[in-house]
Amino acid sequence: MFASCADPSSLEGLNWLLCYLTTGKHLLFYSSFLVVLLLMAITAPVALAFGFGGALAARAGFWPLRMLGKGYTAMVRGVPDIVFFLFVPVAMDQGLEWMRHKVKCPDWDAPIRQGNDFLVCEAAKLPLSSSPQIWHEVYGFALAVLAFSIVFGAFAANVLYGAMQAVPRAQLETAAAYGMTQRQVNRRILIPQMWTYALPGLSNLWMILIKATPLLFLLGVEDIVYWARELGATKSAIYDYPHPDWRVWYFLVLLAFYLGMTRISEIVLGRLTARLARGQATMAGEAMRKAGA
Repeated sequence: MFASCADPSSLEGLNWLLCYLTTGKHLLFYSSFLVVLLLMAITAPVALAFGFGGALAARAGFWPLRMLGKGYTAMVRGVPDIVFFLFVPVAMDQGLEWMRHKVKCPDWDAPIRQGNDFLVCEAAKLPLSSSPQIWHEVYGFALAVLAFSIVFGAFAANVLYGAMQAVPRAQLETAAAYGMTQRQVNRRILIPQMWTYALPGLSNLWMILIKATPLLFLLGVEDIVYWARELGATKSAIYDYPHPDWRVWYFLVLLAFYLGMTRISEIVLGRLTARLARGQATMAGEAMRKAGA
């Protein structure tokens, strides 16, 4: 990065370390922290939307829709997470390419599956082989977000369903007695009331999501775990900056990062819980009322 780093063999001490920490790969390592934060920022609301839809479907009066909501939560929660993390990107990628292949290459007469290979025409590839590398990375990241959202959405659906069930039924019946439609009851009574019951479970899901982000490494995304292993591994004299096995130091950086994220999350979620519990007929709300009295 710096002109003084042009000849690594002439560097010593802090100058060597400064040049080593500012190489192109280290800049990718630093930017990979933003990739993890972006994953959490996108996955959390998308997973919550999946969960909200699943919870409402599980409470629906229409039998097929109710079975769909319950089946979604039961299937995803009953299968190991790693299976879905690996299955969803592959299934979505091949499914999209298959549909594009049918539209763009209708005259293709060769089988798409040939042994272990999945072969479609070049025009059906996602993204196209001629696309810039950034689009390949964005596409892979989008599939990873979808996999995380489906998995955590199922757990969120279970949490939200339980929270909806915890809202006192008398309040819902009273609203209906005043002439509210079912949609109005849900929007004005059920959904605003349920958050105080749902937040503890959603808080745990957020913590689990933070701990699950290293699975990006298994999905082919170059995240912080990938770069920590890559940069920390033993580098011999054939490299510009040879060093012994430093993986322990790189993984200590990751440890500090995840502990910091957990601590910040605990503070924010604690304040949000106190805010939602104010005036509610819950244990937290009663404790705040008695403390004020």
